[in-house]
Amino acid sequence: MLRLAVIGGDGTGPEVVAEGLKVLSAVSKKVGFEFSTKDFNISGDRYLAAGGDPNKQTIPVIHEEEIAQLRTYDAIYLGAVGHPKIAPGILEKGVLLRLRFELDQYINLRPVKLYPGVETPLAGKKPEDIDFIVVRENTEGIYTGMGGVQYKGMPSEVSTQINCTTRFGAERAIRFAFDLCRRRNSKKKMVTLVHKTNVLTFAGSTWFNAFNEIGDKEYKDIKRDYNHVDACCMWFVKNPEFYDVVVTDNLFGDIITDLAAVIQGGLGVAAGGNINPKGVSMYEPMGGSAPKYTGLNVINPMAAIGAVAMLLSETGNNKGDKKLAQAGDMVMKAILATTPKMKSQAAGKMGCGTKETGDLVVSAL
Repeated sequence: MLRLAVIGGDGTGPEVVAEGLKVLSAVSKKVGFEFSTKDFNISGDRYLAAGGDPNKQTIPVIHEEEIAQLRTYDAIYLGAVGHPKIAPGILEKGVLLRLRFELDQYINLRPVKLYPGVETPLAGKKPEDIDFIVVRENTEGIYTGMGGVQYKGMPSEVSTQINCTTRFGAERAIRFAFDLCRRRNSKKKMVTLVHKTNVLTFAGSTWFNAFNEIGDKEYKDIKRDYNHVDACCMWFVKNPEFYDVVVTDNLFGDIITDLAAVIQGGLGVAAGGNINPKGVSMYEPMGGSAPKYTGLNVINPMAAIGAVAMLLSETGNNKGDKKLAQAGDMVMKAILATTPKMKSQAAGKMGCGTKETGDLVVSAL
């Protein structure tokens, strides 16, 4: 029995999650496995209703007892975080970052795949040219919140933001990337490290040394390459077909995966996972809450359905459950069969509604 915690979240999150669960129900019947879900009302609306200040966090967005419950599930399926009446950062830190840290979801996994029939801004590039995956370290770096401000509001204001990099954190992300490269059905068999070693000489050398030492000792069958992050942005656009698996730190990973989402057709098709291979992972679409489209049946659910494919594949691989892994492959094939039937991946321009798009994927299954 696959036990899922479901957080619909804000805006259009519940709508796209509903389509993902529709597809999950269909593939479970096809492959032959059972699953159960429990909804968790963790949202901006709840925060405001409980008296939370919309301009600064004054009460928990998610409670300790809820996190304790989430630890007992096989995976978390998240819709979206973001509320138009709440200042940016409150919900993101209160839900996303807190869960990543508390559940030690130390890998952010972002497949970058151009689906058939989906338009990319890169002239002449086809689905076979854009098919790589970014492994982003997810619990260290700038996002730990280390640092502070002195003399705030004064001309002499001083702020520090510490890049917390540990050899332990770098090593486990690097090993995950090498292992993923071995599993991927790719002829390249190459892992590219992205950092900025010419300027960030301390943190950069920790990553660079770990990357090469681990590669030399444990993964002689995998080719290695290195990019400065600025060069990586250029090559993503110029030659995306070069890449297979990319591994990088938290900040650089955050930046380059948004660029990667655009070249694969936009945030409407981009899915991601916050992974703890031996714990509870969380899967989500990257498109955000899109509040102006809430309740209109026009938002694209394809990224949320892609998140279901990831959830099944990763959970199946981590738990050694072949049926779940098979189901993940089937959902991905159904997505590939569906996107050519859509007029666009943009909200309101798909040629069909949110629910109808989910129905198309179910039919493809």
